[in-house]
Amino acid sequence: MSDKLHKYVWKFTSKKLSRRNVLARASALAMFAAVAGFSAVDSGFAAEAKKGGDFVMGLKGGESTNSLDPALSTSHVTAKALRTYGETLTEVSPDGEVIARLAESFSPRDGGKSWDFQIRKGVKFHNGQEMTAEDVLKTMQRHSDENTKSGALGIMRGIESMEVNGDTFTVHLSTPNADLPFLMSDYHLVIQPNGGLDDPGAGIATGPYKVTADEPGLRYKFERFEDYWDDSRGHYDSVEIIVINDDTARANALQSGIVHAINLVSPKTAKLMARNPAVKIETTSGKGHYIFVMHVDTPPFDNKDLRMALKHAVNREELVDKVLAGYGKVGNDTPINEAYPLFDNTVPQRTFDLEKAKEYYEKSGHDGSPIILHVSDAAFAGALDAAQLFQQSANAAGIPLQLKPEPADGYWSEVWNKKPFAASYWGGRPVQDQMWSVGYLSTADWNDTRFKNAEFDAMLLEARAELDPEKRQETYGKMARLVREEGGLINPMFNQYIDGMATNVDGWVTNPEGDMMNGFIAVKTWFE
Repeated sequence: MSDKLHKYVWKFTSKKLSRRNVLARASALAMFAAVAGFSAVDSGFAAEAKKGGDFVMGLKGGESTNSLDPALSTSHVTAKALRTYGETLTEVSPDGEVIARLAESFSPRDGGKSWDFQIRKGVKFHNGQEMTAEDVLKTMQRHSDENTKSGALGIMRGIESMEVNGDTFTVHLSTPNADLPFLMSDYHLVIQPNGGLDDPGAGIATGPYKVTADEPGLRYKFERFEDYWDDSRGHYDSVEIIVINDDTARANALQSGIVHAINLVSPKTAKLMARNPAVKIETTSGKGHYIFVMHVDTPPFDNKDLRMALKHAVNREELVDKVLAGYGKVGNDTPINEAYPLFDNTVPQRTFDLEKAKEYYEKSGHDGSPIILHVSDAAFAGALDAAQLFQQSANAAGIPLQLKPEPADGYWSEVWNKKPFAASYWGGRPVQDQMWSVGYLSTADWNDTRFKNAEFDAMLLEARAELDPEKRQETYGKMARLVREEGGLINPMFNQYIDGMATNVDGWVTNPEGDMMNGFIAVKTWFE
């Protein structure tokens, strides 16, 4: 199947392409696949790639409390580890198209209320066992179980039932959803033997590399899996992830040749590092955002006027200029920007306004006690600097904002989603439905602002079932406005991903879905 036809069938970021057409073309793709034996696998760069070598990454975002259980992944390091040793049913390409991986094809039924995924044959787990549709079913069932605390739980709650018939895994939804193949690309949904029910943190999956060392907070080691099914990926002999949370130490490790790639390059040093002839810097605009989150069900943040005071007290332009050094754009207290399909650009931009901040603070009736913001650079590069600037502007408005610096180790397990006001980071999701479902649906396990709104939940389900893109965009706009006005999200800035690597690393492709090629850097690159 030609690239041109592939894009015609699957790319639907254009406003002219309705979800009804998406479903119809999905059916056409399935028919074409059956006739021509087509498999929508990303071909990669197999003809140019060179095999061999030991690839080392120095990554920020690792903790001693980390686990290789895909359900529990919350940090940069474990997300990259999952991409290295695991695979999902589908994947989102750098062009924003959904492609088949462990599902060799997929097609809708009943207007998108049911989806059939034809599971690829001949794929082996690292323990030598062959993957089956039953393994897929068990994996999805585990992530649907409330007791797993899976980061994918929000998107799984739209599923009514699942079943297996031979090599076909079928999902039945409560409402039609043309986005379901995108949702199946979530990095938590790594397919494991027996769904991971036996030992979810064992690090056994189907990816191009298998785990040989698991030292949370320190390092992970992988070696090439010789029985991997796709020759176009996994070119290195081995891959190692070294946890280096300190920005300066991580930059020095790259410049001195200790590691071949680093994530989250500090915007303050990116241009200076780019002058080093042994280093190349890649910047990617996308959906990631650096934020502060308030629990709207916890005093004093259950007071809307206080939340509005804080939202108006943050100088967004200053943070983009000074913290991101211009590598980003101002945010608008929603998680959605123009990188998403069906973005509503009519939502008014919130601006820095000290007078409004003072007015809302006085209206809130707050007693003047310190308002504590928990922060660490583990949340995002420059989080402490951003918090200090926020504190200065809030204090200028008479808001008694105080900072509580937290250690990097344990930040994502002990602070994020537990403390009522904290710095945080989201990398975005392929489609709006997934972002809203994972972070803002009342029942979402990762609802880190504790925003629980019945009207919002109803609109999310309405948008999911809507086939008219204009009506769906209108609903998404209403959802954004509701979160912006009623929620606990302070989103001052959308960041660019800034990655650094050695000049002998080849095969880099910019991917707006996430940093480090959306986590696939070890899977898709090679040494020159």
